[in-house]
Amino acid sequence: MKLDSAGLEILSRDECLELLDSTPIGRIVFTDRALPAVQPVNFCLFEENVVIRTMAGSKLAAAARNAIVAFEIDDFDIDFRWGWSVTAVGHARAVSDPEEIARLSRLPLSPWAPGNRDHFILMAPEQISGRRIRPPASAGAAAASATTVSRE
Repeated sequence: MKLDSAGLEILSRDECLELLDSTPIGRIVFTDRALPAVQPVNFCLFEENVVIRTMAGSKLAAAARNAIVAFEIDDFDIDFRWGWSVTAVGHARAVSDPEEIARLSRLPLSPWAPGNRDHFILMAPEQISGRRIRPPASAGAAAASATTVSRE
């Protein structure tokens, strides 16, 4: 296991892709009027690409068109003090080819937000990094004990 200078486990590209494929919600970071913007989105990983379904005229659709964006997912357990985070950076593009739209429409990617969300954004990760934190054995045992006691 490889650790960074802060003692966090460095995840491999394959581990990062596996985690990207394990959760339906992430955060996309894009530029809006020359400022950074972050928006939670539901997504799907398809052929190692992040696929987001949005409205054609949305701020996200306009900002992510042929732009470099970042995408982040994570999961943490406060009681047990463990967690992980994965960040991907790459070019985003609007999908316009009818055959590609038809293919992406068959993905298990149903919009959570209301409205007609028939516009697809595809982000091809060029850089992927991830970190995992695991509690020291004594901290994990203490958290497990505290959780067990509080549930009885």
